Amino acid sequence: MNNISTKPIHDNSLAGQRQRLLAYLKNNRSITTLEARHKLDIMHPAGRIKELKEQGYNIITNWRTDTTPEEKPHKVAEYVLMPKRKEANDD
Repeated sequence: MNNISTKPIHDNSLAGQRQRLLAYLKNNRSITTLEARHKLDIMHPAGRIKELKEQGYNIITNWRTDTTPEEKPHKVAEYVLMPKRKEANDD
């Protein structure tokens, strides 16, 4: 029997993209729009961030100017994973 996996290296489903993005944020704490597109192959990082926020993750957005690989300056979002918010009943 052959043990070669047919599973794609990158799962580009929305869930797969959220999983990659969250893992990156947990390891690196922050990522920019450009980094998410180039490093994680996520074309709409803002949408995935919104979904993670809806799941309860505390992610803040900072705005900064970054340079594309084509050396063009762009105003981009930098997403920062913060500690989970403490619920009112978590005493």
